[in-house]
Amino acid sequence: MEQALQDRQNADVRAVALKAFGRIADDWSLTVKEAAALADMSESTWKRARRPGFAGDLTRDQLLRLSALIGLYKGLELYFSSPIAESWVKRPNRGPEFDGRRPIDAMIEGGLPKILRVRTYIDALRGGV
Repeated sequence: MEQALQDRQNADVRAVALKAFGRIADDWSLTVKEAAALADMSESTWKRARRPGFAGDLTRDQLLRLSALIGLYKGLELYFSSPIAESWVKRPNRGPEFDGRRPIDAMIEGGLPKILRVRTYIDALRGGV
């Protein structure tokens, strides 16, 4: 009984995280390749995961990535106006985490650690640091 409840909760978390990240990918105008790379999935898995009822499992790393990206999205929406918040990840950036690259490229290359640092960077900007 307890395992069935845990499995249901995991399925709910997975479904919500994938739905939210799918909307973020649309708002950020990510390609399938970019969205899949951020989520640490193959392009074919990302295409399946976007559909309602996806029954596959997500690794802990993938869930952490999605969670951090959802937090980053929210931070950008709070800090910038809508057009900038939506395009920020694809604009070249001279900030300390990016060296003139687009944040999306830095996050894809750096994986979860870089995604977390970018989220922290935006949170710090919002906090006035």
